[in-house]
Amino acid sequence: MAEIKGTALIDTIKAVRARNGTEGFNNIVKTLNGEARSIFEGRVSPSSWYPLDAFVDFLEADIRETANGEREVLIARAEKVIEAHLRGIYKIFVQLGSPAFVIKRISAIHATYLKGVNIIPELADSNEAVIKYAGFQPRHEIMGYVILGFFRKALEISGAKQVTVKLSIPISAGGDYAEVKITWA
Repeated sequence: MAEIKGTALIDTIKAVRARNGTEGFNNIVKTLNGEARSIFEGRVSPSSWYPLDAFVDFLEADIRETANGEREVLIARAEKVIEAHLRGIYKIFVQLGSPAFVIKRISAIHATYLKGVNIIPELADSNEAVIKYAGFQPRHEIMGYVILGFFRKALEISGAKQVTVKLSIPISAGGDYAEVKITWA
């Protein structure tokens, strides 16, 4: 079973509260059931691991309640989160890194936040990369939008131009892995 680090939940909770206020956050949590509701009503520990299913349930509820179910909104929301993480010295570090370096770094960061999901970056000599995510279930499809936003914003911050990021094999396909294809100029 795939799990996600508590730090990712905390960052998401902070972003939702900043965007919708505490009342808006609470309204989202009220729509959840079972374990997801229990987790988001309680105290989330940054070092603990939580079921990815519960996080996906929260993201689905957030999009349903705040964006009329438009999942693409998560791309922009993920971009805001990564931009906040890459402020200060980290932003300079990413700006100085090549797109290939940034892709490897984001892949490594994702690996520290996801347990039970194997992340395999494949970089060509050209301005192209493929990242495979093995371990997601089709119901984790919404995570694809988050991943797209993280890579796109990190590459833009690094100075890459004409960045395209797409799921060439979507999580919802239910295959052995999902695949993100990235190109840049």
